[in-house]
Amino acid sequence: RIADFQEVLGEPTVALAKLRDLCFSGIPFEGGLRCLCWKILLNYLPLEKALWSSLLKKQRDLYSQFLKEMIIQPGIAKANLGVSREDVTLEDHPLNPNPDSRWNTYFKDNEVLLQIDKDVRRLYPDMAFFQRPTDYPCLLILDPQNEFETLRKRVEQTTLKSQTVARNRSGVTNVSSPLKTTSNSLSEYEVLPNGCEAHWEVVERILFIYAKLNPGIAYVQGMNEIVGPLYYTFATDPNSEWKEHAEADTFFCFTNLMAEIRDNFIKSLDDSQCGITYKMEKVYSTLKEKDVELYLKLQEQNIKPQFFAFRWLTLLLSQEFLLPDVIRIWDSLFADDKRFDFLLLVCCAMLILIRDQLLEGDFTLNMRLLQDYPISDVHLILKKAKELQDSK
Repeated sequence: RIADFQEVLGEPTVALAKLRDLCFSGIPFEGGLRCLCWKILLNYLPLEKALWSSLLKKQRDLYSQFLKEMIIQPGIAKANLGVSREDVTLEDHPLNPNPDSRWNTYFKDNEVLLQIDKDVRRLYPDMAFFQRPTDYPCLLILDPQNEFETLRKRVEQTTLKSQTVARNRSGVTNVSSPLKTTSNSLSEYEVLPNGCEAHWEVVERILFIYAKLNPGIAYVQGMNEIVGPLYYTFATDPNSEWKEHAEADTFFCFTNLMAEIRDNFIKSLDDSQCGITYKMEKVYSTLKEKDVELYLKLQEQNIKPQFFAFRWLTLLLSQEFLLPDVIRIWDSLFADDKRFDFLLLVCCAMLILIRDQLLEGDFTLNMRLLQDYPISDVHLILKKAKELQDSK
């Protein structure tokens, strides 16, 4: 199988249809094959091999530019650039009422940043990877000569010292005392020494820059679950010169992937043809075609697809399985030329594989099955989904 991949990837122009075919059945980890294939399937790398090195250099330089403009510049007041704070004019004053003032933007960004921070610290809590230091910390920001403000420091300064204010969707504010620490409180994570940064901090930066560059959607909870497996895959690439640029490469692949699935995250599109409601209904209409008895049972129990399929579809199943299995499912999803039609079939297959339990269970039991899916063998699920696809 590795030889098959090497043959397709060795051509001056990669044959996309052949590559999709190979990737659909799972990509070997060896030799950084998966990282390379994902970059092609997510339209980051062109099919002409000769263009790869110049494109990668251009994109990685562009990412450095984003870092300078969006992370270093706003925190630059700390850097000893010979600017003393007395020089601050009204134009750049924290209390400047102008909505476009730099300070106003800074405070607004902090709201987004706090939400990202909360989510990325919890990425795959059963794995130590995201808490570990990266071998390639961002020198641009961590250079001791500069004292630039890292996002982590910015969060620590922004979080109210005496109390933590949490705002839920309906705008109600809960004030919880930091003394009552929850199990995933910050204190549990050891703080890495200066000059080091954990993998979750890299993910935080990627999401923050994405939110800044895409103000229409900014950051929505769940995006952390989409960027996590991409970053993990690129940051564990056996090829060190690719691994070193995992941050920039993940950013662009994530941006391309979000361009295809972002409608799932936009609330106002929920009921449109490209929105999530339409896709959830499609899971049920496909199920009705493939297994009408099971479909009627779920209907009769009033188990709506949004109770479980919302998370399955929006997060590309990243919450339902362990990370290595998620990555294997994504091989097939990224290889799907109809872009995520296969995902609907995977969801259908997941339902059909537990049909006997669902047909016997009552509402409560079935909801528990669907919220905490019982089958962990993803190969079985993918095989079933492929059968459904072939029987169309």
